[in-house]
Amino acid sequence: MPNKKTAKSTKDSTSNATRRLYYQSPAVERKVNLTTAIIVGAIALAAGLIVGLNWTPISSSLGRYLGGKNTADTIDFSSLNTIYQSLAENFDGNLEKSKLIEGAKRGMVEAAGDDYTYYMNETEASDFEKDLSGDVGAGIGVEIGSRDGFVKVLRTMPDNPARAAGVLAGDIIYKADDEDISGLSVDEVAKKLRGAEGTQVKLTVVRDNKEISFDLTRATINNVSAYIDYRGKTAIITLTRFDKDTGTLTRKLAREALDKGCDKFILDLRGNGGGYVTSARDVASIWIDGKVVVEQRSANGIYNEKTYATRGDAILAGKKTIVLVNGSTASASEIVAGALKDYNLATIIGEKTYGKGSVQSLESFLTGEMLRVTIAKWYTPNGKNIDKEGIEPDKVVERTFEQINKEEDPQLDAALNE
Repeated sequence: MPNKKTAKSTKDSTSNATRRLYYQSPAVERKVNLTTAIIVGAIALAAGLIVGLNWTPISSSLGRYLGGKNTADTIDFSSLNTIYQSLAENFDGNLEKSKLIEGAKRGMVEAAGDDYTYYMNETEASDFEKDLSGDVGAGIGVEIGSRDGFVKVLRTMPDNPARAAGVLAGDIIYKADDEDISGLSVDEVAKKLRGAEGTQVKLTVVRDNKEISFDLTRATINNVSAYIDYRGKTAIITLTRFDKDTGTLTRKLAREALDKGCDKFILDLRGNGGGYVTSARDVASIWIDGKVVVEQRSANGIYNEKTYATRGDAILAGKKTIVLVNGSTASASEIVAGALKDYNLATIIGEKTYGKGSVQSLESFLTGEMLRVTIAKWYTPNGKNIDKEGIEPDKVVERTFEQINKEEDPQLDAALNE
């Protein structure tokens, strides 16, 4: 039986020279779509958002000349080299210098003691970019996240291998190909389960204290960031993440619904781990006209700024709107939900959101590596920072794993009846 472990989380943002993100990050609670097996994420959570300026891989190197923080502080690494010399002289085995250097980078960043500040090597950075863009590749078709100290299945996706085989929401991920992966992070579990289309993976879960195994064949997943459904004159717009196209796609769906005569709108942000702040702004601009959507503040004042909704584009202003949220609604999703709530433009229904209120810069290097650094906190239009607190719904409605597996949705029902 897997051991419990402590869950973390992440979201992001940037300086002028880098990219700004409001997203729940990979190594943390971020929902992961095991279709590749990363979703979003879910653990979702967040990943690179461009906030107005373009960036290049050399932006990190030129940051001090492009408006980044300039510091004369340096570190004497001679003691580190002393340790290496002793290791090289005494270690009974071969040492790969590239791995030692990467380990030193990772360890230095982790020593900052911030869950949301971390280093990504070239492969991790590439996976991160693909995750945010929705390039989930092939997998088994589930969303996973950290719950109660375990990595659990949060939802199985329709017409995908996991659901067809009988994997259920609430199952604890235990093994992949008979390897115990219960002690790994959400992101590490995802890497173990994703793979090329047509390849197989043996997934073992724990359900009701019993082990159950499934032989699954990975399949390519179509992971759109926004889609719409209709119930009479009510339009239900679901956003799975905030990528570069989400704002445009959501606006297109909203216009389509208006053309169909819809007079009520449900924005489903459940399980949405976040994404580009520009995308969050574009979505919020469908309801908010020219006002502040989110504000970020840093202790040194360098990264203080406000993000405003586009003026004259609020095509759903005044339309009855309900926003659905849950414990995996994070980052950019919380920005949108918080802004609509503060301006009394929507009723929030569901469960308290994740609660990620800090901002990270995402800096890229010529080597393909990336560094995420906490630079500020973000606030809703009314000045509330939701870090570790989340957004409280106007109407609390829970949805259990049993209801998910039975495809019962009391939260959506409550929204339809609102």
